[in-house]
Amino acid sequence: QVQLVESGGGLVQAGGSLRLSCAVSGSIFRIDTMGWYRQAPGKQRELVAVITSGTTNYADSVKGRFTISRDSAENTVFLQMNSLKPDDTATYYCNARIPPGRFYQPVDYWGKGTLVTVSS
Repeated sequence: QVQLVESGGGLVQAGGSLRLSCAVSGSIFRIDTMGWYRQAPGKQRELVAVITSGTTNYADSVKGRFTISRDSAENTVFLQMNSLKPDDTATYYCNARIPPGRFYQPVDYWGKGTLVTVSS
């Protein structure tokens, strides 16, 4: 059973920083992609950042402010968030795409989410 556990959310003033972490545990053959998504109240879940074999992609709204990184040895992904804005307020979810075996398509796994609140 694969589990994703996020940490690092909280309340911060606009312009401040937070660092989110997500640790993946369980029976893991290989992790293809790790990423962060967020969902604000009344809105759909949206991509924030993903990392695959060292390649990163970001939503336009966070480029230059957020940095995603990964510790492959520890199956952990991080999201450094700087210059936070009230619009960044959301629940942030960790995602990992993990194939169950060598010839299988990857399966999406999700964490339970961590709340980030940015006050103005």
